[in-house]
Amino acid sequence: MSTASLPPAKGPASYFPSIERTYGRPVAEWLDLVRASPLTRHGELVTWLKTAHGMGHGHAAVVAYVRRENGAA
Repeated sequence: MSTASLPPAKGPASYFPSIERTYGRPVAEWLDLVRASPLTRHGELVTWLKTAHGMGHGHAAVVAYVRRENGAA
């Protein structure tokens, strides 16, 4: 099945292609960074990605994605 026939991604995952293009790293690496962080609060994680890794606020959607995996809002 080609990706052209898949429905468009929704929510935080809709940012993944742009994140990979912008930062030159696979999304899996960003997700792993968030998962491995000792920080737990959404705002702390977003601030950390922005300050330590130069990620834009919208691209910090990887935090929301990981938090949803873990059942957090």
